[in-house]
Amino acid sequence: MRKLTILSIVALSIFAFSVSFGDAKTIIKYGHVGPPIHGQHKGALAFATYVADKTNGEIEVQVFPLGQLGGERSMAEQVQAGTLHMTAVTTAVLSNFVPQLAVFDLPFIYPNRETAYKALADKDVQKKFFPLCDAKGFVAIGYTENEFRDVTNSKRPIRKPEDMRDLKIRTIESPVYLDTFRTYGANPVPLPFPEIYNALQQRVIDGQDNPLFTSVLMKFIEVNKYATMTHHILTECYTIVNKKVWDGLTSRQREIFIEAAEVQIKVNRESNAQDFAGAIEKAKKQGVRVVELSPAEREAFKQASKPVYDKYRKIIGPEYYDFYMKKIASYGKKR
Repeated sequence: MRKLTILSIVALSIFAFSVSFGDAKTIIKYGHVGPPIHGQHKGALAFATYVADKTNGEIEVQVFPLGQLGGERSMAEQVQAGTLHMTAVTTAVLSNFVPQLAVFDLPFIYPNRETAYKALADKDVQKKFFPLCDAKGFVAIGYTENEFRDVTNSKRPIRKPEDMRDLKIRTIESPVYLDTFRTYGANPVPLPFPEIYNALQQRVIDGQDNPLFTSVLMKFIEVNKYATMTHHILTECYTIVNKKVWDGLTSRQREIFIEAAEVQIKVNRESNAQDFAGAIEKAKKQGVRVVELSPAEREAFKQASKPVYDKYRKIIGPEYYDFYMKKIASYGKKR
């Protein structure tokens, strides 16, 4: 009994250290699924550097890319449970925890990148959506970004929704992604990011949706020779911190983390812009047939997406759905 008591005290001491912030150096483990040379990882490293600098080394953020600590859902659950301090997870995956976040993953809702970024940065938007995470055991402090998503496959060119029919397409494990591709007639298959290449190579799936640069970087185009620049969904990720860890920070340390998140997304997006600029030419040089949709073809996809909008307005809740769509419309008019 005495032995058990001692072990219990030791275990509690270790846990207390992991979430307390005293004089000793604090280690924060930060996991994400982006590849090491991707803008998402560069942004996370910038986050870590900013925190170290502004806390004079009192807090060290250790970044683990490429799903080293698990897939997105697994890492979200780890942060929720307190076994991982923080992660960056797509709103698509987080919508399994917070259904209202599915609004960010609806297809073809942004008329352009500028409008998307302004809507996401809107302080009222952040005040409305970020706090929804608190009840789930994690705190949202900012964004990282994968990019606008495109579609690759091994079967045929895609120019209209009907061209998706019966294709087995890997998607993020998210209801809105699954429903979107089902609406177009495809057979969506949710798989963790690290499993995509093998699934494509073994013909378990016909294609996948990821930004074209990611498909080039991860060599998906070795086995998928058709790519369509659909830009159907902007993959934004919430940066989330375990709530107990967050509560253990001082007010100034919290400010530093929020400031670091702003630095992170700036570095992330700047890196993405540089990397994605040559993605189409890189794909073409590797024998990929790249389709760029015309405005009319994009509009056909948007019209085909209406059943998804109708369904998710109810799931998300009219209050949140209408609020965000009005923000998009407002910023779209200001261009």
